[in-house]
Parts: sequence; structure tokens; C-alpha cells
Amino acid sequence: MSQDPVPDDQTPHPGQLGVQEFAQYARVIDARSPHEYEEDHIPGAINLPVVDDAEYAEVGTLHRTDPHAAYLIGSQYALRNIARHVGEVIARHRPSDRLLVYCFRGGKRSRIWAETLRTIGFRVDVLPGGWKNYRRWVRESLEQLPARLRFQVISGPTGCGKTRLLHALRDQGAQVLDLEGLAHHRGSLLGALPGDPQPSQKWFDSQLLDVLRRFDPARPVWVEAESKKIGNLQLPQALHDAMHRTVPLQVLAPMAARVQLLKEDYPHYAADPLAMVARLQPLKPLVGGEELARWQALAEQHRVDELFERVMVAHYDPCYARSTRRHYAQDDGAPPFELEGLDADSLAEAARTLMTRSER
Repeated sequence: MSQDPVPDDQTPHPGQLGVQEFAQYARVIDARSPHEYEEDHIPGAINLPVVDDAEYAEVGTLHRTDPHAAYLIGSQYALRNIARHVGEVIARHRPSDRLLVYCFRGGKRSRIWAETLRTIGFRVDVLPGGWKNYRRWVRESLEQLPARLRFQVISGPTGCGKTRLLHALRDQGAQVLDLEGLAHHRGSLLGALPGDPQPSQKWFDSQLLDVLRRFDPARPVWVEAESKKIGNLQLPQALHDAMHRTVPLQVLAPMAARVQLLKEDYPHYAADPLAMVARLQPLKPLVGGEELARWQALAEQHRVDELFERVMVAHYDPCYARSTRRHYAQDDGAPPFELEGLDADSLAEAARTLMTRSER
């Protein structure tokens, strides 16, 4: 994957916002409060807030009844905070460095930062319209860019190593879009990652665009088959449509290897199979009470290998097959791509084979 956005007149570029490529700045400063930054920000930006969350709330509340007093106390907070940021962060920069500053709309918080930095002697750009304008650019770019890319979708039943194969392809130099990695979710009822919450929708969108606009449209982009949602996050409609117009490459793997992969990827459920069955209770209308009772019995006896295999055979495999037939372009009769194993060497060899095929 290219490290820098491909120079192309049609590729989304920060120049459309009136600033340089974000990575060309020595520092991108997000002047908003920490909770605004946490929800979404320009990738690579650092949060140097003019006021923190508590100060922001205090000034906003006071402004409703006494704007003058709000400005007085807000200015005191701002000057103290900026002085601290200058000493802790800005002092490390060279005088020749160029900096970018933005706040919510490019107003007061941007101006106070920019004036301070210019007084010191830095070259400073302010993002016109601030984060709000940036967010508009992200949405519009995600509506347009996916149609220009050529996706190679990898499909296959649960546990057949699709994500690991994507990583092996990336190691071989392929352009890879790891949607589940960006979403911090494995894309199923069991897909939540313990201790690793999903990002906000806006931050997911920002990271997604940051990846997409680095791809070369002349080369394929490898991606795993996904539904419209990954956990709580929604794929942009244009990306969903572009992926589903392609004929997917079906990948298969031996059942024993699939079971072993699931135990490695879901160690919390391998250690506590009863928790896994409890998480699968919403599937009862689909699989029936008898099948769910079978899973429960296997879990109670800690027969983990049999449980994982049974859940795949009875639910995930047929469900995945139906979804692929319903949502993706139908295949041309090409045989599935069978993986001999899901170990690193086998996946590396498979990735080399797929790369050679894609270049023909």
C-alpha cells in the first residue's frame, strides 16, 4: 500500500479545503475540547485544547446569561492552557516548521492559537470552516471515492482465515482495506473485542477515508466481504455498493484449521464456552431451541472444539452462504481457493499465489 495519497486530480485532497496535505505540516493542532477530539479528528492531529471539557461547559453555561463574564473567564483559561501547551509541545518545534490549526468552525479557538503561534514566528495555516468543514469533506469524499477503486472481495465461511489472508497479502505489498481492523470488531454476534471498544462512526469514517485515498486506483484493493454494518458501525453506502458489485473470491480451509483459528482468535470464549452460548441466545429463532440446547450441552461439558465446529456447521456456514448469494454478484463458475492451512507459511504462499493471479 502506498504511504502517501496518489497524486490524482480526482482523489480527495485537503487542497479542496484550502490547506496542504495534512502530513506536510510539522504539527496539526486540534484546538477543540478533549471530548470533541475523541469523537473525531483529522488523522495525525494532536489535541491541544484552548479549554478542557469542564472549562468549555462552564464558559458555555455562563455565556447564556452573561456573555461578557464568559469571555473574561474563557480568556483566562485559554491563555493559561496555551501557555502550558507552548512550553510542553510547541517549544520542541523548529522556527521553520509550518503548523495547521483548526477548531469547530475555524473561529475564536483557532484564531487565538494562530495569533500566538504567528507571534512566536511560526508559519500557520487555519483550516477554513474548521472541523465542521472537514467533516463535510469526509462525507462527500466517501460518497465519491469508492466507485473509482477496484475491489477484490474475499469471501468464505467463518474461521477460514480471511482476515489473516488479508494481512498476508498486505505483507506481500498488496493494497488491503482491513475494515474489521478499523472497526475494532470481527463483524458477527461474537465479534466484539474484549477491552477494545469500537470507535465513533465519525472517527471510523475519518480513518476509512485516510486509508482509501492512499490507494492507487490502477491496482486492486483486497477487502473481506462484509455486511452493511460491522458491529455498531455503518459502512458508507458507496463503499458497500462498490464491494457488492464484484464477484467475490471464495476461500475455504480445513475444518480442523478453522476450529483452531477460532480458539486463537476468541480465547475468551474458548476459556468460557458458556459465555459464548449466552451471547448466541438471540439466534434461537433462526436455529431453534433444540440446536441451542445442543450448544449449551457442549459448553457445559467444555467440549470446545465440538462446540465451535457445531456452531459453524449449523449456523454460520449456511448463513454466510445465503448472504453471499443474496448480496454479491454471482460467480462465474470458478472453483474456490482452498487454503492448505492457516499457519503463517501457508498464508504467505497463498498470498503470493493470489498476487500473481491478480497481475495477469
